[in-house]
Amino acid sequence: MSRRPTHRPSSSAARRGARRDAGPTQRQLRVGEALRHALADVLRENDIRDPDLEGVSVTITQVKPSPDMRHATVFCEPLGGQNAKKIVAALNRHKGFLRGEMGHRITMKFTPELRFIEDESFAEAQKIEQILKSPEVQRDLNISEEEADEE
Repeated sequence: MSRRPTHRPSSSAARRGARRDAGPTQRQLRVGEALRHALADVLRENDIRDPDLEGVSVTITQVKPSPDMRHATVFCEPLGGQNAKKIVAALNRHKGFLRGEMGHRITMKFTPELRFIEDESFAEAQKIEQILKSPEVQRDLNISEEEADEE
């Protein structure tokens, strides 16, 4: 009876496999924050000639670079949340210009390709707040407080 040799990945290959399920690396977080600051500077200092972006203040909430740093997803929200879809579409139309301007501000081998998407976390937080303030939830909270007082 012969034994088959078992294939065990090298330690670096094992680590790469383990990273797939984990969150972003420290490098990704650091690069994402640097990209966020650079993009915020570009949006603040440059006047993009687009009627959809005219007079609009955009908040860049987060930038998530890919593991190879070649692509980055930019989460943004217009101030006040009005016309978000139209503004995100305009930013995606001008992503080449924005990428070029960012390239002058950051010191990376490659400036990542940008993809803008709407940050919906503010809308979700507002929905949760409305639910918590609803009469049904307030009634249930009052019942719980009365039961705690009885004990």
